[in-house]
Amino acid sequence: MTTSAKNSGNQGNAGEEKLLGAAVRALASRKAERPVVLDLRGHDAFTEYFVICHGTSDRQVKSLADAVEDQVREEAGRKPSTEGYARGEWILLDYGEVVVHLFLEDAREFYRLEALWGDCPEIDVATLGA
Repeated sequence: MTTSAKNSGNQGNAGEEKLLGAAVRALASRKAERPVVLDLRGHDAFTEYFVICHGTSDRQVKSLADAVEDQVREEAGRKPSTEGYARGEWILLDYGEVVVHLFLEDAREFYRLEALWGDCPEIDVATLGA
């Protein structure tokens, strides 16, 4: 099920929507592959949203991470806790209520986060990147 952030059950706050929009725009600008936003609200989760995508090389994955970090800092004034940057296989940017997962394609297929959280609604990224 795909919904918009504004129409996905519980209303997200403006800060979350600003952060999600900044992340999605940054990923689009760097040609992220198959971006997905999952709404984890209402589940026993440690965060409100997952943003998941992949790149075609470790260099691109690092570039995606840099772009998200820069765009979110510029638009939302937030800096993440970061894991996995040195290897570039799976980079995690943790903003608290939003966690961005940036993978190499093989790692994304191996960990299958979308399947693991498959009962969570997917937010249409087109509604966030405008």
